[in-house]
Amino acid sequence: GNHAAVAAVTPTKRVGNRTQISEKTFGVTGTQEVVDKAGRKSEVAYQKAKKMVELKRDIEFAAINNGTAIAPAAGVAPQSRGLSGWLMTNNSLGASGVAPNADTNVAPTDGTLRSFTEAMLKDVAQKCWEQGGDPTMLFVPGALRATVSAFTGAATKFDKTEDKTIYATVEVYVGDFGRYSIVNSRHQRARDVFLVDPNQFELLTLRSMKATPLAKTGDSENYMINTEWTLKSKQDAASGAIRDLQP
Repeated sequence: GNHAAVAAVTPTKRVGNRTQISEKTFGVTGTQEVVDKAGRKSEVAYQKAKKMVELKRDIEFAAINNGTAIAPAAGVAPQSRGLSGWLMTNNSLGASGVAPNADTNVAPTDGTLRSFTEAMLKDVAQKCWEQGGDPTMLFVPGALRATVSAFTGAATKFDKTEDKTIYATVEVYVGDFGRYSIVNSRHQRARDVFLVDPNQFELLTLRSMKATPLAKTGDSENYMINTEWTLKSKQDAASGAIRDLQP
């Protein structure tokens, strides 16, 4: 009878990341808190809500742009690797550009800027598909949004005369290897476009966002709003990056 040959199994690779502490502080004087204010009753409550919104924006910026993870040390704050540093498998790069390496914690190297073309998008979409990925979101910075809307294969612009509306943009790109919702990403570098499978990334929270009173100094109330988080990549090969772009 036939004797089955035992195939070697490649073990699962674990790539780590670091948690990052994001924080905001503010102080409100006793006078500010008790006087009649325009649009709000409590200055402390208003500032807490405002700083939490600012923190969410800061986390979004870091989660997209950070190229490496940084370990905490004396005088060095920890940093979480962001989307830019995770996407190492499927890349389109300008001359001299180098993709990041999450295994060795090396950030991407910027290359020569070139014009963004539909062919580049199709190339990276195919690479993702060949790796078994199914990205559904196309993260585009403001500087390149009009370029994407001008792709000839994306859609036909039309004038809806009955409600006097001109549709001159593209919200969904349907290509040979998938359907991608186009996301305007205001905190993304102008030279990068990311094709993302959102099921393969997760924002993890070690410490939830909260307000902590600080030591009182004179006639004021001081607070710190902070949270500790990291970006988890389940499989970077499901997504891709088109880098070194100019409008």
